[in-house]
Amino acid sequence: MLRLPSNPRNVCQVENFVQRIVEKYRISPDVYGNILISLTEAVNNAIIHGNRKDESKTVQIQMSKDKGHLAIRVSDEGRGFDYRSIPDPTAPENLAKCGGRGVFLMQQLSDRIHFHDNGRTVEMQFRLQ
Repeated sequence: MLRLPSNPRNVCQVENFVQRIVEKYRISPDVYGNILISLTEAVNNAIIHGNRKDESKTVQIQMSKDKGHLAIRVSDEGRGFDYRSIPDPTAPENLAKCGGRGVFLMQQLSDRIHFHDNGRTVEMQFRLQ
């Protein structure tokens, strides 16, 4: 488990966390990239949107491995959000907008994604080869 104060500078710690997981479970380079990008997006969203950069609040990252897949949960202390109401970043009216692609990327790069606790926790699952 990793706990990070909600400062955007702390996102850089995600790479070391993922590197330790990769070495421990001998994860392929393709899956490594998907995990790194997805987890970076999730932590960034938790810090900026969930906890609103309030350093008294933390982002918690938990990982578990079970039967050929890795599950990573990212939780914040914010008010949550309705993940079903996020605009589609591939819609023509959103293509030129800056931002709004984090959840879309997480959905595309993970094998399964679930939101829990009113959107305060995202769980991403990755198949291990």
